[in-house]
Amino acid sequence: MAILIKTAAQIEGVRKSSKLAASTLKHLEQFIKPGIKTIELDRIAEDYVRSHGATPATNGYKGYKHSTCISPNDVICHGVPNDYELQHGDIVNVDVTTILDGYFGDTCRMYNVGEVSEYAQKLCDITKECLHKGMEQCFPGNHLNNIGYHIAQHAHKHGYSVVYEFCGHGVGVKFHEDPEVAHIADKNTGPLLKPGMIFTIEPMINAGKARAKVDRKDGWTARTIDGKLSAQYEHTILITETGFEALTDVYGDF
Repeated sequence: MAILIKTAAQIEGVRKSSKLAASTLKHLEQFIKPGIKTIELDRIAEDYVRSHGATPATNGYKGYKHSTCISPNDVICHGVPNDYELQHGDIVNVDVTTILDGYFGDTCRMYNVGEVSEYAQKLCDITKECLHKGMEQCFPGNHLNNIGYHIAQHAHKHGYSVVYEFCGHGVGVKFHEDPEVAHIADKNTGPLLKPGMIFTIEPMINAGKARAKVDRKDGWTARTIDGKLSAQYEHTILITETGFEALTDVYGDF
């Protein structure tokens, strides 16, 4: 495992790209309404990213043809934008990665489509809390896998499962770098965190079973095996001398 320690110039480049990725998600808020197709949201996101001098990292990645991943309800991740019209009561995740001046920023969040059920809202709330529990473990000298350990502890305490088939990852100079960031892991294991590391934390939390199944039709969309809801939040994280900086946090969540 070769974890890249970013230089000051690289950190600044990743910071700018990360802020653009996050502002793209904020821009989409006004369009998340019943009746809009996920393919339309994808076009809006792409236009926004390109209008700011950047390109969407997913467009053309391993044959993927879209600028975002959009994952409603039982879709865990990698949902392919299509003609599905968002329905009142849906929960939906939008994941965007930008390339700005050669640097990558990666983030995702959940949106409510109209008023959602208490059941769905609790899942989203706990998933966001899981992300924050992982972020609290981001400081120099800590073991990487304590991120996943504390995420899983919090999810399980509330009766949810943690998807283990997908993980976070190093990011910045490339779309995917070392290390892999597990969201369920053994305590006090894995490499030690060092200033200059940049990676994503992106827990996927299921209301039912943890397993995923990938649609054969498109080869990307990963759904829960039992049809129950899934939620995900993601930040790009920089390890600093004293702790961390959430490079994609334009909401002031942390």
